[in-house]
Amino acid sequence: MFSLKFSRLARMVMVTAMVLIAGCVSQQKYDALQSRYDQLNQTMSSQISANQIHIERLQNAIKVTLNDQLLFPSGGWQMPADAQQTIAKMAPILAPMQQTKIMVNGYTDNVPIGPGLKRQGITSNQALSEKRADNVMQFMISKGVNPSLISAQGFGEADPVASNDTPEGQAQNRRVELTLAGSGN
Repeated sequence: MFSLKFSRLARMVMVTAMVLIAGCVSQQKYDALQSRYDQLNQTMSSQISANQIHIERLQNAIKVTLNDQLLFPSGGWQMPADAQQTIAKMAPILAPMQQTKIMVNGYTDNVPIGPGLKRQGITSNQALSEKRADNVMQFMISKGVNPSLISAQGFGEADPVASNDTPEGQAQNRRVELTLAGSGN
């Protein structure tokens, strides 16, 4: 009887200890991500105009959006010159964070793919968004971002940031966003 109670008590102590340790790890990850966010925010805002980028702290990542620059023309996937200049400034800022994984996420509006794009082998908004993301990823690699720590993914017309009912809203939805997450996050 005594050993049964001791065994239960020992298990409760072990479970409580594991929960506390897990909480500490989560706090450490949170603090590390917050520190990375603060550093990135400070460094980028000192080198890139505040009206060019928006940095947002998410639960397990940091999202960087280039305001009005990484917006693509309808049916296009080549980066505008302004976006290339801004990303060229971002690459050396990201270099010290080479343990950080960067996800390049491409999006489109909801306008159906036209015959011109179909002749080029792009048959869906999904494929177009993938080309946008890949184009940005390849440019970042050419500017020194570690290729093993960057990936590209297209989401097509999913997750619009504005209504597709107006040309202005459609333009806002033709975008690429960068999400930075620490290894293991």
